[in-house]
Amino acid sequence: MDLAEKIYAAVRLIPRGKVATYSQIAALVGNCNLRRYVGNALHKNPNNAVTPCHRVVNAKGFCSGSFAFGGPDVQQKKLEAEGVMFVDGHVDMSCFAITPDDFEMMKADLI
Repeated sequence: MDLAEKIYAAVRLIPRGKVATYSQIAALVGNCNLRRYVGNALHKNPNNAVTPCHRVVNAKGFCSGSFAFGGPDVQQKKLEAEGVMFVDGHVDMSCFAITPDDFEMMKADLI
């Protein structure tokens, strides 16, 4: 499995109604310094229906730029449809970010 496929596999493990950061996905695939590579791979995601990359946000909970999902509000609308709440334009990370337990379970599932 190449690195992009590992990234897609990690993203598929994010529970509905939760978000992960680019750095967390990079850490799950073995190198927390690859967060930009994660963003690039998600931008090239071949199948959004299978790999829910809308569940990946930046470290402060902000959605990606408008180009990524077809419009400036599409990612936010997808997350809100899953129950994710926003405060001042970003995900309320205290409630909707994956937990350390989620992270460990996701990590175990990737091995």
